[in-house]
Amino acid sequence: MTTARDLAIVALELKPGLPVAQGELSLALAGAEVFDLMEARALVVEGDRLLPSAQSPTADGLLDEAAGALVREAPYESVEDWLWRRGRGLFSAYADDLERAGLTVRPRGRRIPLRKGRAELVDSAARRRAADRWAAGEPVLTALASAAGIRDESADDVPEPSDDTVAGVLAAVGGAVQELRAVRQRREIEDAAFDNVWRGY
Repeated sequence: MTTARDLAIVALELKPGLPVAQGELSLALAGAEVFDLMEARALVVEGDRLLPSAQSPTADGLLDEAAGALVREAPYESVEDWLWRRGRGLFSAYADDLERAGLTVRPRGRRIPLRKGRAELVDSAARRRAADRWAAGEPVLTALASAAGIRDESADDVPEPSDDTVAGVLAAVGGAVQELRAVRQRREIEDAAFDNVWRGY
């Protein structure tokens, strides 16, 4: 299991009504993949750049896909650029992967189409593992969940990482999330102003 998959499970556990296209979570999942790829020795973070290593199968389809998506030519890709490129719609990919693996089910019923029902976690070793990491306050998982907005505690409660590389990746995730929220807020203001103009006619 990977930090990215654990994060997706935690999100479904704590926020069962979370919209599939949640942007903050997709960015956090892309950040989690950086840590998973580092652990798999598929990349090295040097400064703010992702330097790929020799690719080898990880036995995780989405992580192998992520490794295959790394830019392999200098000057390579920055962590921030990776987050935006890889993060697009990433939660949907993880939600579908969890369902394919039998880790979630969708409620059936005459009035609830299978694909439109909210995914529900089933009891599994993967769910218990993610819950154990969450209960233990695993620093990277906790920080990513906080950035994604699926954690009730304030950001001040998130432990500071002692490793500069880890801190740099987490800072990039936090910055991307803040940028996404700022863009969303600007659009809401612009949409409201546009509606007000039309009301005047």
